[in-house]
Amino acid sequence: MYILLLLLIYLAFISLGLPDSLLGAGWPVMQQVFDVPLSYAGLVTMIISCGTICSSLLSDRLTRRFGTRIVTVASVFLTAVALFGFSTADQFWMLCLWAIPYGLGAGAIDAALNNYVALHYSSRHMSWLHCFWGVGTIVSPYIMSYALLHAGWQSGYRMVSYVQLGITLVLVVTLPLWKVNQGQTEQAEENIAVLGVRGALRIPGVPSLLTGFFAYCAAESTVMLWASTYLVQTRQMPKERAAAFASLFFIGITAGRFLSGLVSDRLGDRRLIRIGTCVEVMGILCIALPTRIDGIALVGFVIIGLGCAPVYPSIIHSTPYNFGEENSQGIIGIQMASAYVGSTLMPPVFGLIANHVSIYLMPIYLILFVGLMIYMVERTFRSVQKGS
Repeated sequence: MYILLLLLIYLAFISLGLPDSLLGAGWPVMQQVFDVPLSYAGLVTMIISCGTICSSLLSDRLTRRFGTRIVTVASVFLTAVALFGFSTADQFWMLCLWAIPYGLGAGAIDAALNNYVALHYSSRHMSWLHCFWGVGTIVSPYIMSYALLHAGWQSGYRMVSYVQLGITLVLVVTLPLWKVNQGQTEQAEENIAVLGVRGALRIPGVPSLLTGFFAYCAAESTVMLWASTYLVQTRQMPKERAAAFASLFFIGITAGRFLSGLVSDRLGDRRLIRIGTCVEVMGILCIALPTRIDGIALVGFVIIGLGCAPVYPSIIHSTPYNFGEENSQGIIGIQMASAYVGSTLMPPVFGLIANHVSIYLMPIYLILFVGLMIYMVERTFRSVQKGS
């Protein structure tokens, strides 16, 4: 039952990743259908992020009241309904409306499952959990591509919605399995007050950790959004080829999380974060090299993905150890909110820099955030050690 529950959690995280790359894959066609500017995709993603931030901040209260299993089932169902709503939209404002429940569902399940795995499973499984999120993000563009080829973008959203509904049904049928980890920790949490944002910020090390997490997600999302444009403008690479090669980052981060899961229990969270940061810096240096050999930059994006791979899961997994199991759900929920703020705001900021100064500054922009991330995370670990 222990392994079966873990497989269900992996399945739920695939469901979390499935919708994340749908909008990007379908937007070139959707933009023409709705007759709106290309930049309007950013409005949809910002609404989704706002909903995700809100539900992440409320995750502590929701999980303590209803339990992880109910929050997980409800969240997957909510995203399924929202995706089906996307498929029925015939005006742009309807996309914005359905983005609200999608964001709310994504944030709640993200925080709840991350905390559950951090409490009950090893660092290896946390890395593999996020690897399965990557699987979802890789699969959904192929679903949208098939839909665009044979029907329309609406069918792509509808197919993913049906997959989400199927996962919801599996989770409902297997609800009793969640009792396998229902031990003293969860029973004790029922009598503990909700931590809240103010309570979390009073804990030594939490403010610096949130800043570090913000910085990490700012760098990661900047690569996700601007890798293709960087290759086109700095390497004069054809747009179609650059779009294909930009996916190398996703392959790197997904493969890296699988590989880091193999060694995470032996190396530990802190050492993995340090190794990942060093690898990430090596990748950034590769894309910054003033050489005409495109292969070096392409390998650089793979290396950046490999370096990013262990950082996010390791920071999350170390939270119960650093701040106590009774505080982990509240702090992880705030971490998720901090992550989404970084991933929502900072890539557009670099877009302004690229537009008004130069896109060649992307490696410097990434190095600044990676440096801030490792400084703040190390500061967190030092604060925790002094307090223990």
